[in-house]
Amino acid sequence: QVTGQWGGGFQAEVRVTAGSSAISGWTVTWAFANGQTVTNAWNATVTSSGSNVTARNMSYNGSLGAGATTAFGFLGSWNGTNSVPTLTCAAR
Repeated sequence: QVTGQWGGGFQAEVRVTAGSSAISGWTVTWAFANGQTVTNAWNATVTSSGSNVTARNMSYNGSLGAGATTAFGFLGSWNGTNSVPTLTCAAR
């Protein structure tokens, strides 16, 4: 979810929740549709290749018990339209 937005920038939070079984790590991926970029992130290692973004857990927040939740956030830049992408989550 976008938690704040201003001219040319925004802040977002992503919540990751384990399903019915415990997990030892997670990866969240998405593609920005309108040229947005991630400029800074916390509680995840975030990498980008063009419009594609990958966020991976840190050492301290990858292991989640069944139904447990963690979150990471990031700052981004945008120009024109700041549409919210569809995220995909994979557990390890």
